[in-house]
Amino acid sequence: MPKAPMHKGHRERLKARFLQEGLDNFTDIQVLELLLFYAIPQKDTNPIAHSLLDRFGSLSGVLDASLEELKKVPGISDHSATLLTLVTALSRYYQVDCSQRVEMLTTLDACGAYLVPYFFGRTRETVFLLCMDAKCKVLCCREVGEGSVNSASVSIRAIVETALNARATTVVLAHNHPSGVAVPSAEDVQTTRRVAAALRMVEVHLADHIVVAEGDYVSMVQSGCRFDLDLLP
Repeated sequence: MPKAPMHKGHRERLKARFLQEGLDNFTDIQVLELLLFYAIPQKDTNPIAHSLLDRFGSLSGVLDASLEELKKVPGISDHSATLLTLVTALSRYYQVDCSQRVEMLTTLDACGAYLVPYFFGRTRETVFLLCMDAKCKVLCCREVGEGSVNSASVSIRAIVETALNARATTVVLAHNHPSGVAVPSAEDVQTTRRVAAALRMVEVHLADHIVVAEGDYVSMVQSGCRFDLDLLP
């Protein structure tokens, strides 16, 4: 009598366990296995999950990896790599969607909390501009460049045009430090002052500059940096 395959029913058991318990008691390997079920049909995904963790070191390392790097792992196709990169992007989309339910941002802390989700899982420095009206109602939050705020890829003109197109009267600038240290550099402060001066010329108030790292943020204004005359409470 032929033996039953060692992993027969494994997929169904793992799916059933997730539906009953959630992921809290899963290992990194089991999480990756479960995820890969939906990109790799009828194949044991355990060895591939092990290979991914061996190469990238952790579950977060796998999910932060680029499409090109993921495809270097044996067994990972373009389809599988796309699914893995989708996870972090979808998580960020979800968090941003939740934060957008808040319509009024009347304090700097509220602005910081609103902006943090926009940087979830980003491995490159990215700059956003939060635009509000005179009553601190959110008008939009737009990406205005990649790279540090003082880099050539971030245009002060683009920041000003974004504020004007949104008809904003108050804005908050934000960028991330993927290195994990949310401390504004001297260059960040100098560039922020230039941005504030440019915005004043078109009667738009720069209320703060938020620096985000590892799910937390530092407010330049609350840290004692003065680059404009009037501040939010």
